[in-house]
Amino acid sequence: MQLDKPTQECANRVMDTIPLVMRFIRADMRENSAASLSVPQLRSLAFLKRNPGASLSDLAEHLGVTCATASTTTERLVQRDFVLRSDHPQERRKIVLYLTSEGKHHLEQTQAQTRAHIADLLDGLSAKEITQIQEGLTLLKNVFEKSEVKKAP
Repeated sequence: MQLDKPTQECANRVMDTIPLVMRFIRADMRENSAASLSVPQLRSLAFLKRNPGASLSDLAEHLGVTCATASTTTERLVQRDFVLRSDHPQERRKIVLYLTSEGKHHLEQTQAQTRAHIADLLDGLSAKEITQIQEGLTLLKNVFEKSEVKKAP
């Protein structure tokens, strides 16, 4: 599919910018994690906050790992009382996962510190620049939310 030049340029900028932002967020959250959690463990907590009662296979798919790897990650979080693992009420062989209040607190604390660091980075920008970033991010979020809806079964 041939894209027009402005659309292609925009796609290139998204591909250049988002990984840079994500690397910053991951590194900062890892650094701010009082419990010294790994990035996959922090991603697991964030996923379970958005998807309470998710299965182990749902988590594995989100992380892009095997169920065995997700199980190991989950076990470490269970041992630290950040995640509750239980059997599915209707399917005995299925495991469902929930954040504990301790896990939710830790994630929220870590995210708040990273938000503060991002705010510090943005602090030198003008009000107009901040508005432009907010508007651009809103547009980008809307575009990608629509693509998520299309993928849903």
